[in-house]
Amino acid sequence: IDKDRFEHYLLGRENSAFDPSKERFDPRIMTNPISEYWINTSHNTYLTGDQFTSHSSVEMYMNSLYRGCRCLELDIWDSKMRDSDGRLIPVVWHGHTMTSKIYFRDIIKCLKVFLNFHPDTYPLVLSFENHCSVPYQEVMADDLVDILGDSLYIPTDDSLLGMLPSPEDLRGMVVIKGRRPGGFEDDSDSESDDEDDAATAEGVSYTDSEYSSTYASVDKSKSTTQTTPKNIKISPQLARLTLFHGCKMKKRNWDYSVMNPTHHMHSFSENKVKTMCRQHKTKKWLVYNQSHMTRTYPAGSRVDSSNYNPLLAWSVGCQMVALNFQTPDAPLKLNDGRFRENGGCGYVLKPSALMIKSDYADTNEPTLLSIRVLSGSCLPKPKGQRSGECIDPLVKVSLYDIINLEREICTTYTTEVRTKNGFFPSWKGEEFEFTVENVAVAMLLLTVYDKGDVGSKDEFIAAASIPITCLREGYRSVQLFDANNTRSGVFDFASLLIDVRKKQAVAEI
Repeated sequence: IDKDRFEHYLLGRENSAFDPSKERFDPRIMTNPISEYWINTSHNTYLTGDQFTSHSSVEMYMNSLYRGCRCLELDIWDSKMRDSDGRLIPVVWHGHTMTSKIYFRDIIKCLKVFLNFHPDTYPLVLSFENHCSVPYQEVMADDLVDILGDSLYIPTDDSLLGMLPSPEDLRGMVVIKGRRPGGFEDDSDSESDDEDDAATAEGVSYTDSEYSSTYASVDKSKSTTQTTPKNIKISPQLARLTLFHGCKMKKRNWDYSVMNPTHHMHSFSENKVKTMCRQHKTKKWLVYNQSHMTRTYPAGSRVDSSNYNPLLAWSVGCQMVALNFQTPDAPLKLNDGRFRENGGCGYVLKPSALMIKSDYADTNEPTLLSIRVLSGSCLPKPKGQRSGECIDPLVKVSLYDIINLEREICTTYTTEVRTKNGFFPSWKGEEFEFTVENVAVAMLLLTVYDKGDVGSKDEFIAAASIPITCLREGYRSVQLFDANNTRSGVFDFASLLIDVRKKQAVAEI
């Protein structure tokens, strides 16, 4: 092999740090109950920006679908409008805010178009936050049946018994998450029942510097939290189309929840997830999530549509960890890396550590990880610009991890700056050492920035995130992605060369 071919191999996909065998789609693992998978999930999918003043757009659903999202949210409300035939028109928007409104029917048509082009896609779950009166719900049910036709999954009484269906069983179908008849409690997914949703979200803000919020100071009286009347009725026509029934957690006790039928599920805000983890309720939650579903969502105080770290929710087995797809910050990059697994189909089988009944925390042994950044190749200018000065690249290497199923941690190292060299910058290979506590969910994030001038922020160039379970040892290439998680155009050849070493941590005696 000559030098050119060796260099091509070294920086190519065949030598990727992300294990190609984990990245490939495996149809053999798609027959487990759907509760045994992490599902790529978006929050308030219709919004193009912040939660208070931005536009709503049907296009955001298509963008999310092509980014790999398979669980989409719709906040549906009554309107005073009727179509040319005099039919009521349900609308989707972030209620009690200044966001614009779009038609519910147009979103369903958008999904049908996607299914026409991708008939073998794994199930699309529609998470309804339903604020509509019964007449509008009947219109919703008619639209779902008329537009989706055979692509709409309508559960039978028998299908609601026993284990949940598998992604393979639901392939090419749209599944509804909402409420079913039968005198059950109100859905806790209204994102208003959470007393832990304080005006300020707990924890670190993970928004990248180039996406800093213009809403850092939010008037606490201007909460965007929506309320649903407690006496709202559910249309039988809509309820019969619903598979997942959202219900409140009874007496905050998982022993009650695990006795519910498997199609009953809970929803919690990020703050309630942190609270329950700090209260050491994770082991029973893990068992619950082996047979039932849980959805988590950002705190109501995130008016800027920033995201929370998804790892804590993943670590307790939550399947639907909803993020704001319109904000390309660090948590969304972690989400992109997580769902590179299994061919990007939107469904990743949870690690076996999350599916055993024994003490998960005691069986999870730490791993020592060493990363050296050696060089970069074909690093583009910020936002893929064609003109401008040469970049001054630096690389931030971050490990996102979970400690004792209680809290998230993030450890970051930064390389030196290389002046005016984006074509083939090289670094001294300083060794960055990490201790990985939770190997099953921990992730490595490598982000390339263009060093800003004095007083200005570093500009984002490209990034890649890799689950530790998918990270290969040795001299490996890292394919970099733009803010939209694509590698097209000038990003097609952007990569890093790193040296990865892993070994089991030895406990001190």
